[in-house]
Amino acid sequence: MKVSPLRLSLKITLVLLLHILLILVSINAKPQDDLIMKTQINHKVSAVLVFGDSTSDPGNNNYILTPFKGNFPPYGRDFANQKPTGRFTNGLLTSDLVARYLGVKDNIPPYLDPSLTIHDLMTGVSFASAGSGYDPLTPTISNVIPLQRQLEYFREYKVRLTAKLGVRRAQEIINNAVYLVSAGTNDFVVNYFTLPVRRQEFSLPSYMDFLMNKELEFLQGLLDEGARKIGVAGLPPMGCLPIVITLFSKDAVLERGCIDYFSSVGRSYNSMLQNGLNIMQFNNAQQDARITYFDTYSPLFDVVAGHKYGFKEVKLGCCGTGLLETTFLCNPKSSICPDASKYAFWDSIHPTEEVYKIVFKSLQSNLDFIIKE
Repeated sequence: MKVSPLRLSLKITLVLLLHILLILVSINAKPQDDLIMKTQINHKVSAVLVFGDSTSDPGNNNYILTPFKGNFPPYGRDFANQKPTGRFTNGLLTSDLVARYLGVKDNIPPYLDPSLTIHDLMTGVSFASAGSGYDPLTPTISNVIPLQRQLEYFREYKVRLTAKLGVRRAQEIINNAVYLVSAGTNDFVVNYFTLPVRRQEFSLPSYMDFLMNKELEFLQGLLDEGARKIGVAGLPPMGCLPIVITLFSKDAVLERGCIDYFSSVGRSYNSMLQNGLNIMQFNNAQQDARITYFDTYSPLFDVVAGHKYGFKEVKLGCCGTGLLETTFLCNPKSSICPDASKYAFWDSIHPTEEVYKIVFKSLQSNLDFIIKE
């Protein structure tokens, strides 16, 4: 059958138009979507499993008896549907952003949420608890979930997966999951520097050794349970946290600069941690384990002390006076800054979502290392 020149021309035109449309769609696609698609194609990541403190607790403390909760306004003001979930910020946490980057899920739910489905469990949960730490004394101060108990919950999680999916499939999920661990700040800020108990038992160097042993012990526990891709966050510049400046400055109103003494402790501990992780990586190389250090100190220091990203306010939290407010002191009656994206801190301890985004971007190369095949 002979095709007329006019019909042939129309077909060619339609094909060209479709091709141009596909190019335009790809150009206008969100960078985040591109990253997710790329990761799904090139990497086999089954789930994201999270351990630690308020920097990664999406709401586990909602289900325990503790004053350390963030499941009420103004927390979550910039979260989906302005929903306070228990996250100690205005929106997403770094762990949520990691899950999105990996294409696993949009947000990491708390393990203690009774409404979790098997799909929720398969793709990852957080065991983290705001107020927790590696020192067993730290979580007792606010009656939250110790890291060792979080490890026990992980073992329980494995049993639940196995019961639903069978041994082989459950083990595949465990081995191919990305593990995020973020804790330690409370051990110093809430515990050692504020209460006298540990200071009577330990000098600062010996307490750092004690804490390091507890952290490495916890990480070895994860490896023993099948974890193979682990990212471990270091300490932030603790002297730049608004609450630390308020509590330990000579004039907390006029002198709002970072206190280097507390930040130097973070730097020293982070150096110890990197050495410890390198040794752990070497000792577990035959198991094909990848353990990497996540530097959270540098991006936060750049934000607060370096004024690198142009935030309007880096010395006070967005909630209330910004000097001391956190958890129940930051509540529905508190005054709130109109635009949290211009603030480095949401309350006197916790960063805003905008800062968590900066931290996440700084971790991407290390994250890519532990997930590459």
